[in-house]
Amino acid sequence: MICRPTLCLLPLFIAATQLASGAPVTSPSTSKSVELKLEPGEYWWGGMSVDGPQMPYGAGNFSRDLDGNDGTNQAQPLLISSHGRYVWSEQPFAYKFGGGALTVTSKYGPVATGRQGRTLREAFAFVSKKYFPANGKHPDPLMFTHPQYNTWIELMYDQNEADVLKYAQAIVDQGYPPGVLMIDDNWQEDYGTWEFSARRFKDPTAMMARLHQLGFKVMLWVVPFVSPDSAVYRDLSKRGLLLRESTGTAQEPALIRWWNGASAVLDLSNPKSEEWFDGRLRHLSETYGVDGYKFDAGDASFYTGRIASFKSELSNDHTSLWAGVGLRYPLNEFRATWKMAGLPLAQRLRDKRHSWEDLQQLIPGILAQGLMGYAFTCPDMIGGGEFDSFLNHATVDQELVVRSAQVSALMPMMQFSVAPWRVLDERHAAIAKRMALLHAQFGPEILRLAEVSAHSGEPIVRPLAYAYPGTGYERIEDEFLLGSDVLVAPVLTKNAHSRRIVFPKGTWKGDDESTVVGPKTVEVAVPLERLPWYRRVQ
Repeated sequence: MICRPTLCLLPLFIAATQLASGAPVTSPSTSKSVELKLEPGEYWWGGMSVDGPQMPYGAGNFSRDLDGNDGTNQAQPLLISSHGRYVWSEQPFAYKFGGGALTVTSKYGPVATGRQGRTLREAFAFVSKKYFPANGKHPDPLMFTHPQYNTWIELMYDQNEADVLKYAQAIVDQGYPPGVLMIDDNWQEDYGTWEFSARRFKDPTAMMARLHQLGFKVMLWVVPFVSPDSAVYRDLSKRGLLLRESTGTAQEPALIRWWNGASAVLDLSNPKSEEWFDGRLRHLSETYGVDGYKFDAGDASFYTGRIASFKSELSNDHTSLWAGVGLRYPLNEFRATWKMAGLPLAQRLRDKRHSWEDLQQLIPGILAQGLMGYAFTCPDMIGGGEFDSFLNHATVDQELVVRSAQVSALMPMMQFSVAPWRVLDERHAAIAKRMALLHAQFGPEILRLAEVSAHSGEPIVRPLAYAYPGTGYERIEDEFLLGSDVLVAPVLTKNAHSRRIVFPKGTWKGDDESTVVGPKTVEVAVPLERLPWYRRVQ
């Protein structure tokens, strides 16, 4: 399992505030099975970030089992409620909402439940301090202050030196602020053979130098898989560094099917496997100047079934072991993690389709991440991360790309992959670029929020119900707060000319210089060029 560095606790004023306000604090109880009667008006969050669109729970029936399942995204054995209640276990559990109750069961260990205060924020403050304290660190500042760029959609499986440089140069030439550049799958010789392909990268050292000169930091895509017909596979197999079949006597390496074939998998429960893999990454950093890594895969589902490992682990724990490798690199990105909240890992929502339905999942997904303790978050690639949506230029919805850029602009991170200047006309491309510049403008403020979160554990992006309890805001899923003082209300539907915005208590000054005194619900104009956002000034 992962050992945390020295932990920084939440400020003591939280506890003092609870006592001063008379907020109820109950002693936790533990059992392998608990049933909690839902209180009137009580809502719950947690479990999997992929279920963000289903949150908050409590109004209807919902069930999920976390055992061997992270939803191919972030997961956490945690549920917290708007009434200050919580559920936690060190091991995966199953939970069900229905019949006016929440039922939680675990096959592996006790489930802790209790109440800390009366609000969502008080419950989060308690569980984050007790179960996953922030360790005072955050990912590389450039992840927050500038947009990120991923080569996947433009190059797909044809990652090569000439086109990577062409993409990077176009970013700069088009007036976008350079930031982190991610070179995606198929830059390597083979899975497990972590070396630049000599056929497609003639001089990777010179390429890296040029990318740095243009102002980029560079990440490479990696996975825990090893191609089974390679020399590396034979070597790692002989050394016992791969997961093995748990049946039979031959103890052959297990072959796991994933989205790009069938591969062996590193056994990261063996310290020698992690040492070998980290050695390959350090070779790339020291030889070519690679700055960091995009750690793909690691999904708990890849570790289920008949596999044996050096140290006996649950499938979810193998996901944590993979994420633990990234703690050595401030420039990192993960799509699948388990119990890694409070740690300096960049967490991206899983790939979305190029559709309005999937665009509407981004805000609930980011809110869920934050309430599970994953503060350093990134939506999916702008316009969607599935490359086949962009193979036919005629099927690209330009309005959708623009609104997607607007959703991402004031998130902790924003990531481009498809080149806006390639798929958008002049008007739409100009708006997308303006959103990239807006993110860079907010960059110092976002970084300050990340620095605070690195010590407090608080989400950077927050639901209104977190900051304004008792106001009935629990089911607002199309607005969010950036920190405490910036209210963001993107457009999530096609051909929208106006939208309703719920303003909490306070005086809010808008991007259009308007002023609104809340609490109030206002219908505002949302032309294509506009991302509505407001700063609380009083």
